[in-house]
Amino acid sequence: MATKEAEDGPADRAPHLPWMRYPVDIDAFSGCPVPQLPRLDPRLAEAVQRMGIESFFPVQEAAWLEMIGPGAFERDVCINSPTGSGKTLAYALPIVQMLSTRKVRYLRALVVLPTRDLALQVKEVFDAIAPVVGLSVGSAVGQSSIADEVSSLVRKPKQDLYPTIDEEYVKMEPLTKVDILVATPGRLMDHINMTNGFSLEHLQYLIIDETDRMLREAYQSWLPTVIKLTHSIGQDHSWHDTDGKTLLHPLTTIRRSGVERGFKGKCYPRLAKMVLSATLTQDPSKLSQLELHHPLLLNSGKKRYRIPTKLESYKLICKSNLKPLSLIVLLQELQGHKCLVFSSSVESSHRLSTLLGFFEDLPFKFSEYSRLQRESTRRKTLEAFKEGEIDVLIGTDRMARGIHIDGLRYVINYDMPPYVKTYIHRAGRTARAGESGSCFTFLRKHEVKTFDKMLKKADNASCSLHSVPEESIETLRPVFSSALKKLEESLESEAAKKSNSGDKIPSGSKRKRTNQK
Repeated sequence: MATKEAEDGPADRAPHLPWMRYPVDIDAFSGCPVPQLPRLDPRLAEAVQRMGIESFFPVQEAAWLEMIGPGAFERDVCINSPTGSGKTLAYALPIVQMLSTRKVRYLRALVVLPTRDLALQVKEVFDAIAPVVGLSVGSAVGQSSIADEVSSLVRKPKQDLYPTIDEEYVKMEPLTKVDILVATPGRLMDHINMTNGFSLEHLQYLIIDETDRMLREAYQSWLPTVIKLTHSIGQDHSWHDTDGKTLLHPLTTIRRSGVERGFKGKCYPRLAKMVLSATLTQDPSKLSQLELHHPLLLNSGKKRYRIPTKLESYKLICKSNLKPLSLIVLLQELQGHKCLVFSSSVESSHRLSTLLGFFEDLPFKFSEYSRLQRESTRRKTLEAFKEGEIDVLIGTDRMARGIHIDGLRYVINYDMPPYVKTYIHRAGRTARAGESGSCFTFLRKHEVKTFDKMLKKADNASCSLHSVPEESIETLRPVFSSALKKLEESLESEAAKKSNSGDKIPSGSKRKRTNQK
């Protein structure tokens, strides 16, 4: 419990930072029809309506009013709102509107996300609205080769083509092909360090999505690098290691001083930051890394964590050795709808999906989704799930962050989530954008008290008891015994192949049958 308390924090503890104690209440906004949003560019209004959106959600209206109009972005904006509440459009729309009047193309907005799938999903939103006002959107996520990305992001300097051209002219020449870049940290650092012509000099907006995860993992120190490269000139921006070896040279990505822009001694426009999460951290040491400027918090709900209002939560209590059978019966009940199944580890997901494969004539199609698979396989699997070719996807918390699946009705926690924030991110894959959804959590008897206490830390946390018919479980027992034997044989065969090839054998692949969950 000590670990859980440290991760989630007490349910009603007041935030340490004063600015977090007096947030703007997102729930005070009711949302508004698209034509009624103040100062919205008519071209963007049409683009949004073509996306099938007739009314904005409360978080989108609240963010818009803070970011557009008089006094816009005088403070950095932090948004803490449930999954599926519309946070992506909440920052994409105002960013596009603010950049719509730009005269020269420079990289002015950078959106950083932890995973490729999430980044590509966010880029789709920008692609739907940015082109109508003449803006170009690029991505740096590692989906293609670094060379292909370079060619899509920057033009070759004319000096490379015409060596006699004046060097000062080349410096003034904009090389970027994009106004907005959606990136993952690793590939962003690749371009900062290696891509000639890639510049953050004119960056005006930095958006960090899934902020709690981005701050928890270092990601090659991308954040301090970006912040350092967007400071004004006036100090040595070379970075050195303990031996004095240069790690980052004074790149042309350093922003020019405010003198050039008419604001003596200041960097203008100020790099405005926007950070978002469904479970925004309250840890001052983590938030200090962001170097926020008079931050303003937009928060949904009175408690730190909030579960979507249209989510129905259920718990199923069963013995460990009957969990696979109970899961099959539950999936049969939910047949006809897409379902995500979360387990506690990659090995557990692989074990479960392999076991289900030995049950014949199941009335649903399922697939594993984990890092044990090749990236191309994962991508095809996710696409097949989105298209309805697969009914059930089995994986880990890799699937729990930001990924949106149209029509996803059910989420199942095959293993109890360790923290309330984990529950929120998992359950938040359904009941999105005002739609209804359900989340089922399998619990062993001794886990019930811990689970109930954990959910009390969140708003809208009622959880009903659900059960599956005993007779349905009994009919599966004969097949279960045979499937377990085949599972052990399969895992032993996999372990032998990996051992012979010199690969690392996944921990848990040789578990005894009695430990099967």
